[in-house]
Amino acid sequence: MKLLKIITIFAISLILASCQLSKLGGDARENPPDPRERVKKNLEEGKGFRLNNMVKRGGSGNFEFASSNELWRASLDTIDFIPLASVNYSGGIIVTDWYSSDENSNETLKISIRFLTNEIRSDALDIKIFTKSCDNQNKCVTSEKSGNLIAELKREILKKAVQYEKENPDKKKVPYELSGE
Repeated sequence: MKLLKIITIFAISLILASCQLSKLGGDARENPPDPRERVKKNLEEGKGFRLNNMVKRGGSGNFEFASSNELWRASLDTIDFIPLASVNYSGGIIVTDWYSSDENSNETLKISIRFLTNEIRSDALDIKIFTKSCDNQNKCVTSEKSGNLIAELKREILKKAVQYEKENPDKKKVPYELSGE
């Protein structure tokens, strides 16, 4: 009985999906026969997606990994003294674990770095610093810190990223273009 319900739900979703595809321009009479023209038309209408720099002309793959992203590398190198809690390159976020220096053991901090773009510029990073202060009875207060420390951290990351970019002048950014035009 469960199997019959699963098959029925699957069949209904398949039928609904095919109906939706016909609404999206699945009629061959409305599309140009040349594949390059179809790609161009779809891109102009905002349909589909581009792989940008993921695939290089000539068939071999040129994948952008975290080690080739100067901003990412600079961020990791700048906060390398703090243990990391979560790092997600595809999601563009680095979150450290709570860290305390020997000077003030009652206060810990946590840093969150979110990447808004891969370009090296001042608005490419969203940095948040949280502090947690605990008293002797283990009652803790957490708050978001603002001010000078965030600016210093951002400045240091951008400085290192520029340095890494200068060390790798061979890296070329090729804009997407349609082949055969």
